[in-house]
Amino acid sequence: MCKMNFLGIIVSYLYIGIVIISAKIFEKREIEFSRKFIHIMLGNWWFIAMYFFTNVWFAMFVPITFVIINYVSYKKNLIKVMERNKQDGIGTVYYAIALLILTIVSFGICKEPLLGLIPNLVMAYGDGLAAVFGKLIKSKKYKINGAKKSYAGSFTMFIITTLIIGGYLLLKYNEVFWQTGHWTLVTIMMACCITMIEAVSSKGIDNISVPISTLIMLILI
Repeated sequence: MCKMNFLGIIVSYLYIGIVIISAKIFEKREIEFSRKFIHIMLGNWWFIAMYFFTNVWFAMFVPITFVIINYVSYKKNLIKVMERNKQDGIGTVYYAIALLILTIVSFGICKEPLLGLIPNLVMAYGDGLAAVFGKLIKSKKYKINGAKKSYAGSFTMFIITTLIIGGYLLLKYNEVFWQTGHWTLVTIMMACCITMIEAVSSKGIDNISVPISTLIMLILI
């Protein structure tokens, strides 16, 4: 067991290193795309965690180190491929903190790693692809609470979130949700709430507000 956990840390660092190096390809096109490539692909780290880690302390080790690494990188601009302007906030640090919280709750408190996977995927793919399609698709922009978003981005966030949460609810509560019809209602309501939370989150705060609010909703339903 201990061997698998140590191996998980090594595989985690290898995977994260490959993702950051691979992001250099997108940097030639636009720095924002390289950042979002990292944002999306790092979400897949949770699958590594689920496979290798059986101990919450080992699972916590990777996000803890990246809270520190990402903060130093933000201050010193060490990993240029994933950094934004200083005024855009510490989104990369929030991302690592969110992973740490999800790890503690799902691997430690609830002992249900799958529970942390869903908020992680919503953050990685929902929020990440929202930014990508928000740039690729021309649509009107809106601003709430200092956060500037696009209708195309928010629509993408809603669709991706609906698919992820809907799939999870069917997997866990398939008989109850099919028989009562609650699946559609609960999924859409959660997706709407999470999309609104992302819409009002500025300066990278969505990297922590989106996954944590998703986690809370999943625990409460």
